[in-house]
Amino acid sequence: MSVFHVAMPLLEPWKTSFGEMRSVDTVLVRLSSEGETGWGEAAPYAAPQFCPEWAGGCFQLLARHIRPLLVGEDIASPEDLQARLSPFKGNHFAKAAVDLAWWDLSTRRAGVPLWRAIGGETSEIAVGADIPVQADRGRLLALVAAALEAGFPRVKLKFRPDSGVGMVEAVRAAFPDAVVHIDCNAGFTLDDLPLFRALDGLGLAMIEQPLASDDLVDHARLQAALRTPVCLDESITSVDRARKAIEIDAARVVNIKHGRVGGLTNAIAIAALCRARDIPFWIGGMLESAVGQGSSMALATLPGVAYAADIFPDGRLYGRELSAPEIRLTAPGRMTASDAPGCGHRPVASLLAALLVEDA
Repeated sequence: MSVFHVAMPLLEPWKTSFGEMRSVDTVLVRLSSEGETGWGEAAPYAAPQFCPEWAGGCFQLLARHIRPLLVGEDIASPEDLQARLSPFKGNHFAKAAVDLAWWDLSTRRAGVPLWRAIGGETSEIAVGADIPVQADRGRLLALVAAALEAGFPRVKLKFRPDSGVGMVEAVRAAFPDAVVHIDCNAGFTLDDLPLFRALDGLGLAMIEQPLASDDLVDHARLQAALRTPVCLDESITSVDRARKAIEIDAARVVNIKHGRVGGLTNAIAIAALCRARDIPFWIGGMLESAVGQGSSMALATLPGVAYAADIFPDGRLYGRELSAPEIRLTAPGRMTASDAPGCGHRPVASLLAALLVEDA
């Protein structure tokens, strides 16, 4: 088992409610067995702002504690792997990197595409457009127009306290029929209820993660005051958290990210829970390379996915993609999961070395 911490420079700053990033720090895990190799990736970023984890800490946990636990062991199933990782509290991204590598390795050894192995219905998936916070309203409207003209079925707007209702009103006025939602990245509190009531009349598809990342109860209170569905992202860190959120009506939509929930194994279980409870769900991402996004594409093939995924084509985020083959649109707003064994993507050795922060 090998661990790599890399920093991938973004083409332009990614601005959200929790801050501004100029590069994405991500951690990759390589597992090898009987001549085959699998890769997994999780991107908790350089600092603990999206969640309590960060790439440097994730790397240390994997290298110092998880690797000695797993090297030389026969891990027969993803449930077996999750059980071995369970003594470590939290640290979902670190666990996810190993879990994804296990799935990639096992499906490569079996000679089957990852999306088929996890029960995907079809390799073709829908993807949407994401727009980070914009200071200039004219540029925002131009970016929304470009996304819609390119055929993306929905647009997500990053939204923070200084964005203001007027920004969303301008988008709705210019594009009255567009499917639009906002992503608050846990930047608000219940004191902002008047703001959310104003947004409630703008026909948004959902309001994503409006309140604190560790909260469920206040989200339920907010949902009771709104018609617009509340979607939980950062708050959904496990199957049990998803169950509790659904039971108290804190989440009428669930965003599933394999990194945030500890890997594909848990992501698949959350998807099954949502189907059983008739809760719409969709697949998010953490701006990973094609290794991490390849696993997201596999998740997006599952039955019941109700909304276009956050998966980005080559050239959208980075000047040069760390992993190959590159992820591309196969039609407007559409992508196709790889039919190659495993997740279908591998880091390019020269780029991995060039972007490396540390390895072990």
